[in-house]
Amino acid sequence: MSKKRYAIVLDTKKCLNCKACTVACKFENGVPVGDETYRIWVTALPLQGEYPNLHQEYQPSQCQHCENTPCASVCPTHATYKTEEGVVLVDYDKCILCKACMTACPYDARFVSEHHKAVEKCTMCYHRLGEGREPACVETCPTKVRVFGDLNDPNSKVSKLLASRGFYQLKPDRNTRPRLFYLK
Repeated sequence: MSKKRYAIVLDTKKCLNCKACTVACKFENGVPVGDETYRIWVTALPLQGEYPNLHQEYQPSQCQHCENTPCASVCPTHATYKTEEGVVLVDYDKCILCKACMTACPYDARFVSEHHKAVEKCTMCYHRLGEGREPACVETCPTKVRVFGDLNDPNSKVSKLLASRGFYQLKPDRNTRPRLFYLK
């Protein structure tokens, strides 16, 4: 049996920008309230169309849990590492706050945590996965924008979505091979 290879598939057309995902993430992971620190975020894309037929889309995002991790390769203490399932994590005890990972990350997905005295980022709620639970952002979303699952399982929802729909990844020119997939 192959090992798990976790990923998140996002259908941004379902996003209402209700911020339930960001609130759930902050609550689950003890991230301080406010706009300065966040593990996940939602970007409002420019308005499209002409008045009165305007519409707007949103792009939820977070650490892309890249297969080719520029953040890990520049870390002088190996504080940033990948689990066998491909989840990118930070060992807070090894982080020396040099911020090289923050500079290397093309997705701006890291911040300095005053609580941990280290650089912090999305963990895909790794602490919940062993319990069979999904990341808090996935579980909370009322419109089910995010789908979490195992790319190595052809029967998983993520595998089925990627097989049946077109998708893209952010900043493909950076060759990071993200584990977040955005449906077209």
